[in-house]
Amino acid sequence: MSDHVTSKSGGARPVSIAMVARRAGVSIATVSRVMNGVENKATSETAARVHAAVAALGYRPQSVGRALRQRESRIVGVLAANLGNPAMAAAAASIELALRDAGFVMALCDTHEDPAIQDEYLAEMEAQLARGIVLLVAVPSPRLDQLRAAGRPLVFVNRRDPGDETSPFVGIDDHAAGFAVAQHWLAQDKAGPFGLLHASLSFSAGQRRAAGFVAGLVAGGVAEAEILRGTGSGKSHLAIGHAGMGALLAGPRVPRRILCLSDLIAYGAYRRLSEAGLRVPDDVALFGFDDNPLNAWIAPWLSAVKIPYDAFGPVVVATLAALLDEAQAKACFMPHELVIRGG
Repeated sequence: MSDHVTSKSGGARPVSIAMVARRAGVSIATVSRVMNGVENKATSETAARVHAAVAALGYRPQSVGRALRQRESRIVGVLAANLGNPAMAAAAASIELALRDAGFVMALCDTHEDPAIQDEYLAEMEAQLARGIVLLVAVPSPRLDQLRAAGRPLVFVNRRDPGDETSPFVGIDDHAAGFAVAQHWLAQDKAGPFGLLHASLSFSAGQRRAAGFVAGLVAGGVAEAEILRGTGSGKSHLAIGHAGMGALLAGPRVPRRILCLSDLIAYGAYRRLSEAGLRVPDDVALFGFDDNPLNAWIAPWLSAVKIPYDAFGPVVVATLAALLDEAQAKACFMPHELVIRGG
């Protein structure tokens, strides 16, 4: 059998260690150990299966030097903006599983949504000759501009490329999701006033979610000037939700229905409402974004736009593969749904 398979672009692509692992029914690590003569952790039967798969597929392992010269490192950098956010951690976990299944190794970094830190990690991924870089909520930065201009394989997840919105993107249709929340409340005859709690609106996801929500309410006859808004400073969505809710409570009218542009903002708002003696959702209803895995356990009062982070991995890897094989990829919109809890 040939040591190459046909890629999506019709060209020949070498048999990978992941293909050998699948054929032998073992992990990539086991194949690596057997191929390198470290078989003390593998049974003789397992080693025999690996050698049989290698022979059947015609697998020819490359030396490290050759791999580096041809930029064929197995490393894929994944730069996440805040791994303390359970939703972001869930997305990273899904991406890791899919990368491992495809024969790659994930190098995970937390940029803390800081341009300087993001650039530091981008430089390190370049030094390690990473095959590609996945940015899970990116911020504008000089080195990102350089890598984009150089045509490096970059995939943007959950937030579009801040320098070029046509770059490969995996995420939901944020405008449609915001619109759907407004239409849900209006269809349920949920009376206002309506509110919006948000962090910075400098980036695509927040901009689109807010714009969709406002458009949905306006389409239902709510005057845009009547939609109350609150925010806070800094990067902590918990603190932003708390401060923004405090500002709304201090105003002449308190919103009855509030869309929070992340679940963490909703948690902060809930804390502030509780401090004010108000009940959620009886007095004020909150709607979040993400529906992170903790909600079912700690936030039965929070309805949310569910983003299917656990399904992101295969789509992100397929997008990256298209870039590596064909040097182009399109935006891929994941489905979202409204999870209704408590009103």
